[in-house]
Amino acid sequence: MHVLGIIPARYNSLRFPGKPLVDIGGKSMIERVYNQAKKCNLLSELYIATDDNRIFSKVRSFGGNVIMTGQYNSGTERCYALFKHLKKKFDVIINIQGDEPFINPEQISQLADCFLDKNTAIATLAKQIKTAEQLFDENIVKVMFDKNNFALNFSRLATTQPKSFDVKKWFVVNKFYKHIGIYGYSPKALEKICELEPTKRELSERLEQLRWLENGYKIKVGITTFESISVDVPKDIEKLKL
Repeated sequence: MHVLGIIPARYNSLRFPGKPLVDIGGKSMIERVYNQAKKCNLLSELYIATDDNRIFSKVRSFGGNVIMTGQYNSGTERCYALFKHLKKKFDVIINIQGDEPFINPEQISQLADCFLDKNTAIATLAKQIKTAEQLFDENIVKVMFDKNNFALNFSRLATTQPKSFDVKKWFVVNKFYKHIGIYGYSPKALEKICELEPTKRELSERLEQLRWLENGYKIKVGITTFESISVDVPKDIEKLKL
């Protein structure tokens, strides 16, 4: 399998402007993400896609592959722009989040392995939730999937709630899964989903993947036991263990 890894990186994050360049133990966030992703042996090539000269220069300074892609509405669109720019053939394109400085390379491998199933055009990962705190945290996206591990729904709410049981027993009755926001696409699927218009549910939940489901695309869900800390706001830096 010929796999392209792409790390979308934009400067103007609403909650944390300049996030890719923040210093984490002597290295920028974007360098740490890039170095972790490079450890994945399944990646044939790895690039950073950005629209900002400061990020572009930083990546060049540590020897990373980077391409300017212009302004886009999402990381998905930025990935497609970079893929088109390369004009190379790949079997799978992996969209690696640029705000997880210690992402486990095994997660990238697990996602790529989802495409060993020929029915997979889009894939993502999920990790079992084992605490009520995570289950009711609306910043943690929950995913439900069928017996073949294709997604049925994504939501910020715990949509399956056994009302007759104490919340502490919910985890005995049901399994709940946290969505891990890394995506893989076949080139054809990536092209097609970038042509779709936003949907009402997507805008309501602020979840891009709902657009794909609502337009009939199936999303394979790989189960992982790995999880890294994502940096959404400046105070999240304090959670990182260097």
